[in-house]
Amino acid sequence: MAHAAKTPGGRRDDEARVPKAASDPDLLVSVFANFRQYLAGWGGPSPRVPGLDLFRSGLLTPQFNGVTRVRSVSSIERSAAAARETLADLPWWWWVGADSSDATADALRRQGAEQLAVLPVMVRHLDRPAESAEPGAALTADGTADVAGLRVETVRDGERLAELVGTYRASMGVSPALEAEMVRIEAQREDSADIIRLAAVLDGRVVGSTVVITAHGVAGIFLVHVAQENRRQGIGTALTVAALRHGRRRGMRSAALVASPMGEPLYRRFGFTAVSEYRLFAFPA
Repeated sequence: MAHAAKTPGGRRDDEARVPKAASDPDLLVSVFANFRQYLAGWGGPSPRVPGLDLFRSGLLTPQFNGVTRVRSVSSIERSAAAARETLADLPWWWWVGADSSDATADALRRQGAEQLAVLPVMVRHLDRPAESAEPGAALTADGTADVAGLRVETVRDGERLAELVGTYRASMGVSPALEAEMVRIEAQREDSADIIRLAAVLDGRVVGSTVVITAHGVAGIFLVHVAQENRRQGIGTALTVAALRHGRRRGMRSAALVASPMGEPLYRRFGFTAVSEYRLFAFPA
């Protein structure tokens, strides 16, 4: 999923919108349920706001606080006011996806929200092995990208978890002051049985990260980040292959992610296609 400290650099114009998939509505239901679960896991015991799916991590960065769905657009004025009150002391975003009414975006604009970006939601079926995803890619026997000395490890806790969080925090541009709390939240997620954290390790240090959540029949892929000095070396490919393989092993039917502008061409090469979109909104401070 797109996670950047600054406003994501997605499309802003309505003319460039990705059309919603009409051929498999059940797939979209599962994909967005997966995404909501992942984001909610950052919130802990968030206050219940009637009619809203809301998460509140307490971190002073907008990716980890926000609204993922409003149940009824007819109550948008009351819902927006409740969200603004609940999240008043934090930066946050409102995620408008296919699980929200088509009228939500216009209703938010009428309440004073500004659209920040349009980000494609991309899906790939897991009916074929991950290593066959990118024709011509140099892969090792176990299906990872052939980068000398690179290995992709599963991370559970301890020092390696702190390194993994530190890698994606730095790539996102999030303040180092938030890192310890991010590690704590990662370590204490209530849905940890559904989570697979993967670290790309080169010369003994973590140089890339991704997090996979296997839920609702979908392998949701989040936080794909590579340290700036290690980009364009095939590490993103290695992480993507590993994420797809883990999703397939757990019996998931599809993999899904929200692409950043930088990542979208890579994911298309892996067979991902855009089936919907998220529109990100924020209210003026």
